[in-house]
This record gives sequence, C-alpha cells and structure tokens, in this order.
Amino acid sequence: MPNYLLARLTEAGFDAAYPGRRASHEFIVTLKRQAREQGVTAMDFAKRLLDHGYHAPTTYFPLLVPECLLIEPTESETREELDGFVEALSAIRREAETDAAIGQVRPAHDARAPSRRRARRRASSTSPGNRRIA
Repeated sequence: MPNYLLARLTEAGFDAAYPGRRASHEFIVTLKRQAREQGVTAMDFAKRLLDHGYHAPTTYFPLLVPECLLIEPTESETREELDGFVEALSAIRREAETDAAIGQVRPAHDARAPSRRRARRRASSTSPGNRRIA
C-alpha cells in the first residue's frame, strides 16, 4: 500500500523526496515547494491533518529532507482510508493557497471556530477519533 499512496499523492501534486525509490513500508513527501510558494510548513500541514481526523505524520525526520512528512501507512488501512488521506492533504493544500494560517486551530467541520496557533506539543498528541495512517 505505500507505493499506492505515494503514487496517489504524486498524482495529487505532492513531491516525493526520493522519486526514484520504491517504497517498502514508508516514504517521504517534501513540502518545501509549498513552504516557499505559500508560506506554510510541514508542521502546519501535520496540525491541520489532525483537524481532518488523521494522525499527524512525523515531520522532523530525516533531518536532511526539508519540510518533510514521513508517511508510514499500516497494512490494515483500506484503499478508501488511503484515498481519504490523500483528499485531506489535497484539501489542506488548496486551503493553503488562499489562507497561509492553516496551522491555526480551526476544526475542518466548523470554519467559524475560534482560531489560535496550536502548540506543537499539543498538536502532536493523539486525540480521540484520529485515524492513524501516517
């Protein structure tokens, strides 16, 4: 399933950190283009994934890949769940094109919710209902 998810994310416009490498159980997506063009970071994407109900992937490893998401789907994830993850990342990217403040707390289901910058430690904790894909 990692190769399926990597292919879907690449088709959706995300950049693989190592495009020629076959994914065995994990792969790395780099968001350095989004950081440069839209001013949003991998951490902003990870925080926003929580609002979409997905567990945030690792953002700081490996250190040699800037603005990375280390994505490691489990074998038990269904194709529908993987497609939902791709759609969530794509929705966040579209949102970032018009609103660089995507790292602020704003649940995906309620755009009127109060916004404030989410603390990194709290954003990385697992909250009830989060799906673990990454």
